[in-house]
Amino acid sequence: MSFGGGELSAGLQRALSAALGASVVQSGYLSGGDINIALRCKLDDGREVFLKTNASAPKGMFSAEAQGLEWLRQAEMLRIPDVLAVSQPGDPEQFLVLEYLEPGQRRRDFDEALGRGLAELHRSLPDDARFGLDHDNYIGRLPQGNRVSGEAARDWAAFYVEQRLEPQLKLAQNSGLASSKMRHGFSKLLPKVSELVGEPEPAARLHGDLWGGNLHTAPSGEPVLIDPAAYAGNREMDLAMMRLFGGFSSGVFSAYDEAFPLSVGHGERLALYQLYPLMVHVNLFGGGYVGSVEQNLKSLV
Repeated sequence: MSFGGGELSAGLQRALSAALGASVVQSGYLSGGDINIALRCKLDDGREVFLKTNASAPKGMFSAEAQGLEWLRQAEMLRIPDVLAVSQPGDPEQFLVLEYLEPGQRRRDFDEALGRGLAELHRSLPDDARFGLDHDNYIGRLPQGNRVSGEAARDWAAFYVEQRLEPQLKLAQNSGLASSKMRHGFSKLLPKVSELVGEPEPAARLHGDLWGGNLHTAPSGEPVLIDPAAYAGNREMDLAMMRLFGGFSSGVFSAYDEAFPLSVGHGERLALYQLYPLMVHVNLFGGGYVGSVEQNLKSLV
């Protein structure tokens, strides 16, 4: 890659120098992000880093992402990029700096390693772990509530309704994106979610935004997870999102199921668990996803 075309503001350059102890001498844009600006930067101490920035980012978005990356790293399963620096909510410049991982060629066992690694990530929490997380974060630029107590911390159905579906429905209603079919479908679905979620399972350590664009290949050829919206939840949430947008082979799911067999009826719950990412897409990208939401609701109620 040739550097260029990624000019940084003077304020951002100063903030990065203070945080990294080195100055950016070259920078170039990277493709792939829908929400933020991504750049590859070379520092005057020889390091190359990945920089994510957004002048209009909600305060705390990047610090929450950094916390999520570190929380995923605690499992010591799949590779997670090192966090090198991050802005704080009150800082005038908002950014996240990670180690730069040159995209590699997938090794032969990439899919198996991803499936097994994800299975181990999901079951890396204690059996008595609660749903949610000790901090709220974001999915895309939308707020995602994780700090709960009472029933929602112990009851997955309650958490899913109160912290995932209802907030997204409210956003869609407030912006005029909620169709009458959508509102009617949710009015029938929400009271019966507890009947649809299946047998209780321990909380899983979730990536939370696992579509193909958030899977990277390290120089060594191993899978790397990036851009999480992490929390403790039902493991079928990650798997449902992986199936929704594609980008994952059948070998990934086979390796996962071999390492951590799925509960009976998981296929019937896909429509339920794909509702959340679909509603996120309605609120991020507009009404083009409303029909998919309506279709899922119809299949569930």
